Amino acid sequence: MMFLRVVYCFLAICFFSSPTTMADPIPKELEWSDLVPKDFDAGTPDIAHIGQAMAGPQTINAPVVKELDGQLIKIPGFVVPLEGDDNKVTEFLLVPYFGACVHVPPPPSNQLIYVTLPNGAPADAMYDPIWVTGKLSTKEWKGELAQVGYTMEGISVSAYDDF
Repeated sequence: MMFLRVVYCFLAICFFSSPTTMADPIPKELEWSDLVPKDFDAGTPDIAHIGQAMAGPQTINAPVVKELDGQLIKIPGFVVPLEGDDNKVTEFLLVPYFGACVHVPPPPSNQLIYVTLPNGAPADAMYDPIWVTGKLSTKEWKGELAQVGYTMEGISVSAYDDF
C-alpha cells in the first residue's frame, strides 16, 4: 500500500512538472510609460518635454510602480555607461531617449533604470538602442548624473531594431 502511494506521488510529480513549467520564466515586456504610476503625470519623453527638461532640474523622487518590484522584465532604451572598459560595460543607466542625462538634465527618476550586468555587454553595442532583460527593483540609486527610481540585475542585452 505504501509503495503504491510513493509510485502515485512520483507519477503526479512527473506529470505536473512538465518542461513548460520548469522552463525559464518569460520576461514581461514593458514600455517606459509602464514605469509611471497611473495617477502620476510627468509627461512622456518627447521633443517638447526634452525642451522643458533643458530649462529645469530633474524631477527626483518621482513615484515608482511598486508592483514591478522583483519582476523579470524586458525594456528598450539607450545606455549611459557608468562602469566598464574598452571591451565591455558592466554598469549603466538605461534611459528612454538618446542623450538623456548627458546633454540635458535627466528625466524624472521613475524614467531611469540603474543596471548592473555582471558579465558585461560589448562596449561597441552600447551606442545604439537596446533591449535589456533582468530583474527589476524599486530600490533607488543615486549617482553623479542623476537620482534613479529603479535598479535592475541585468541578465542580457540585445539589439533593438525597431526603435
